[in-house]
Amino acid sequence: MPKFRVVAIVALLCVLAGAGYGQGDAASPQSVDDIIAKVLHDNPAPTSASKPRASAPAAQPVVMSARIGEHSDRTRFVVELSDPLNMRTFTLNNPNRVVIDMPAVQWHLDGPPRPTGHGSIRSYRYGLFRPGNSRFVIDLNQPVSVSDALVLPPAGGLGYRVVIDLFPTTQAKFDQSAGWPADLRAREATAERVAALPPIIPGPKRSESGARKTIVIDPGHGGIDSGTNGVNGLLERDLVLDEGLRLARALRRNPDYTVYMTRDTDIFIPLRERVNIGRAHHADLFISLHADSNPGADVSGLSIYTLSESGSDKEAAALARKENQSDIIAGVDLGGENSTVAPILIDLEQRDTMNKSSRFAQTALASLSHATDILPRQPHRSAAFVVLKAPDVPSVLIELGYLSNASDADQMNTAQWRNGVADAIAAAVERHFAPATAASPAPPGPVSE
Repeated sequence: MPKFRVVAIVALLCVLAGAGYGQGDAASPQSVDDIIAKVLHDNPAPTSASKPRASAPAAQPVVMSARIGEHSDRTRFVVELSDPLNMRTFTLNNPNRVVIDMPAVQWHLDGPPRPTGHGSIRSYRYGLFRPGNSRFVIDLNQPVSVSDALVLPPAGGLGYRVVIDLFPTTQAKFDQSAGWPADLRAREATAERVAALPPIIPGPKRSESGARKTIVIDPGHGGIDSGTNGVNGLLERDLVLDEGLRLARALRRNPDYTVYMTRDTDIFIPLRERVNIGRAHHADLFISLHADSNPGADVSGLSIYTLSESGSDKEAAALARKENQSDIIAGVDLGGENSTVAPILIDLEQRDTMNKSSRFAQTALASLSHATDILPRQPHRSAAFVVLKAPDVPSVLIELGYLSNASDADQMNTAQWRNGVADAIAAAVERHFAPATAASPAPPGPVSE
């Protein structure tokens, strides 16, 4: 059985209050680490208890800060909260991570500190994971054992502080304790099954030529998975959600289209669920929106990807590998046969879908060239993106530009650019579904299989 801990407000609240910590006593410790060390020494095995009685807050609790303390024998992760909150930690491997689960909260963290890289923590991220459920995911430099959480009451102008210590351990011991808690695994499996079901209000079935068309727009990343961070501070998850909403409005001007979105709020959606949403709605076209990054700050321009088993080039294959890690980044990867990083095997039946995807990609590039800069070298590429693998739904992934490029990032941050690109994609959809007599077919893309 996977091991995990339930973190709750503990009886130490009373112990701390009685000891006078944080009340200005000359003999009391002056730093959080001193307080924690003394409490752990005096109370080596704290027990859980109910949180103190108080009127329920009208709003969600607020996460006000997070900090990392790197010590010779441990790495300490401290979260400051406005209100007491039930939290839960568990570990996952391949790669090694610590997940801190909690009810939905508001995030008011200003530039959370980056670890030095010398301790156990390599990086961490946070955000909404599921409706009513937020989490931290901590990426590790080395395997650790996770302490039971210690909760400190408000003092010295600070809120409640949840303290979790990470102690170095062996990979064998980490693997033994790592794993997805059974109830959360069941919840994720249920969510995936629900995403594969037809809509509650049934949409139109797969349409024939001239009939109503269904388009599913997929803003990438979201919630705990922020995606690329732009040189101007623009987050990919925010950019693509806003662009997706604008594209949906542009498409809905045409009464012949039914438009759905995989997400219309800042929330995380696992890759397989995104694919299942497209299939459940019998989509005639699936458009996934992203923004790229590159170590070379001068690389710029929009590009479009379609599915292939390997990739049109090394850069495309590397991008697909990165995007396919989205579930792992959010702490979702359940492993096993359905792993999102497993090889994608394309059968003959899927190749007709891929050809339709490539034709739309070419049409879209022609339209978008009037609205934004296009990647000069091979703007239509192919790679093994999980989110494009539905065998019966023509799908493309549009990289709107490079957030690592100052010019691209600045223009993507304007309403004028976003509206122009949304209108250009909508115009491409119009031409793609136009009768054959009204538009000449575009040449196929780089799919070589």
